[in-house]
Amino acid sequence: MSRISVRGFAVASATAVTTVGAVVGVASGATAQVSDDNFEATAADTTLLADIPAGQQAQVQTASLTQQAEAQASAADTAAQKSAEESARLQAAKDATAKKQAAEDKAAEAKKAKEAAEEKAKQEKAEKESANSIASFSATVQSSYTVAQVQAIARQIVPADQFQCFSNIVNHESTWNYRAQNASSGAYGLVQALPGSKMASAGADWQTNPATQIKWGLGYMNDRYESPCGAWSFWQANNWY
Repeated sequence: MSRISVRGFAVASATAVTTVGAVVGVASGATAQVSDDNFEATAADTTLLADIPAGQQAQVQTASLTQQAEAQASAADTAAQKSAEESARLQAAKDATAKKQAAEDKAAEAKKAKEAAEEKAKQEKAEKESANSIASFSATVQSSYTVAQVQAIARQIVPADQFQCFSNIVNHESTWNYRAQNASSGAYGLVQALPGSKMASAGADWQTNPATQIKWGLGYMNDRYESPCGAWSFWQANNWY
């Protein structure tokens, strides 16, 4: 890069003025006196003047590089800002999705808990109604009962949704014969209680009253298997209950 001299620039300017004056003097008829020293100074100073454009070019190049750097920095800042905004948007969307899923899971759990509570209340109500029905039921005592009569009594005591399971067990145990007795084991009655005297807890007439046997049998199934259907499932797997 060419050397730039401020002093050279000043000298060159002064020399240029002197030269112009000389030219004007010649034009007016005066004799121009220019010494050799002036020519040498002028030549030297002219060389320094020639250096100025190169310096100006360097200044322009420097300014251009500065502008480029500033533009690149501005572009980088803009890109960084856009990246930060995009990251924030994605994170917000992710958080919203997670929040929505958590709310849905919580709602599902609440619904499940509500259904379980309703089912439990329904079951408790059915058991209570069944217990009340058993406690209040009193069949007309007869000397004998047909299968149809015994089944009709059972339908009044056993909950409707449990009757078929209860009936399946009785069919296998005694074929609805309330006087059935197992000769080898001594099991007795509709549900083949062993020993039959267990049914006395439901009534002293356990040997002759099918209603007493049904009450005891239903209570046994509820206590041991939670329901007649629970007892029937066990019976199917083991052929006894």
